[in-house]
Parts: sequence; C-alpha cells; structure tokens
Amino acid sequence: MTITLNGQKHELSASQPLTVLLESLGMAGKPVVVELNQMALLPKEISSAQVNEGDVIEIVQITAGG
Repeated sequence: MTITLNGQKHELSASQPLTVLLESLGMAGKPVVVELNQMALLPKEISSAQVNEGDVIEIVQITAGG
C-alpha cells in the first residue's frame, strides 16, 4: 500500500498502527508532532492511530536549541 510521508510516496506492506511506522523510522519514543490527513494528533492519539492506504502523514521531530 502507498502513503504520502512528509511529501514523498512511501510503500508499506499493510495497514499498521502509527507507532509501528514511527518505530520503523527510528522515531519511537522521540518527541514528534504528527499530522494525519491534515489533522494534528495529540500525543495520546498517536498510540491509537492507524495508518491506511492513501493516508497523508507529516512527521516533525521536536528539537531544542538556541
């Protein structure tokens, strides 16, 4: 199945929890902001969100610095 991840087409073998996608990208446990189909998810919603065919996902890693 194909999703759009940060503006690029991305192939997945099947529908999966968003947490699995984050883990495969090396972002599990890191502070991130996730937008799923143009809706920003609250941190508690990330653990229950499902990635499906055609979804558009934007992931931004939060970093601190000055």
